Amino acid sequence: MRSLVGLVSVVAAASLYLYSLSLYLPPGPPKHSNRTSETENAGAEVSGEESEEPSRLKFPSDLEELRELAVLLQFYKTEHTGYVLLLFCSAYLYKQSFAIPGSSFLNILAGAIFGAYEGLLLACLLTTVGSTMCYLLSNAFGKHYIENRFPDKVSMLQRKVEENQDCLFFFLLFLRFFPMTPNWFLNMSAPIVNIPITFFFGSVFIGLLPYNFICVQTGVMLSEVSSLDDLFSWERLLQLLAIACVALLPGALIRRYSRRRLKLDDATENGAIPNEKKDQ
Repeated sequence: MRSLVGLVSVVAAASLYLYSLSLYLPPGPPKHSNRTSETENAGAEVSGEESEEPSRLKFPSDLEELRELAVLLQFYKTEHTGYVLLLFCSAYLYKQSFAIPGSSFLNILAGAIFGAYEGLLLACLLTTVGSTMCYLLSNAFGKHYIENRFPDKVSMLQRKVEENQDCLFFFLLFLRFFPMTPNWFLNMSAPIVNIPITFFFGSVFIGLLPYNFICVQTGVMLSEVSSLDDLFSWERLLQLLAIACVALLPGALIRRYSRRRLKLDDATENGAIPNEKKDQ
């Protein structure tokens, strides 16, 4: 009970901080919506009145909202660079620390706002720090609940960690490149199966680098694309091909190493988690 109260207190404090930060949002550009109407006699299209709506910040749920948020934050970045950086880092760490889905949208947003290099570095650092915070929260408050909710998965992961103690860091890299279990579960269960935090930190930074790279490059391209014709141009297709090759190369090397050194069964090597019995 004490651990549950502690976790709720941490979530409430973090939510209050993020809400308070959003209250200091500087004035932004108004949203303009143009309405067209047809004249009764000539049938010509006439520009309607401009209606101004206050800009709002919220977590994006689709690509359209993502592009609108990117444009808004790019405006803020020009006028209020420090605020945008603080807000983005706070929102990212909030989602990552509490295992809230949607970090891929924020990775794409990082590329759209900060560019390819700064966005990639920022995404990798925030992913690693946020996952480590999730690790620490699980270690402090969640061990009992995770063991009771996922007993088979935890015991299987514990067995695999013990079998690969001599090359534990590469085993953790394998789990990130070819996840046999979701990343959020690995973040939460890592302290339970006695994975050192130093190995955990390094494996997250390196292991999720290809994924972050793809998301950030997608954001860079989305910020530059103005139509579907631009998206399907030869230049864009070649960029996508190059991104895919760069992202797949580390995974291929880790997979080759894992077949020689790591102790994996067939199901694990194919990226599946072998359940002895189904979760209720």
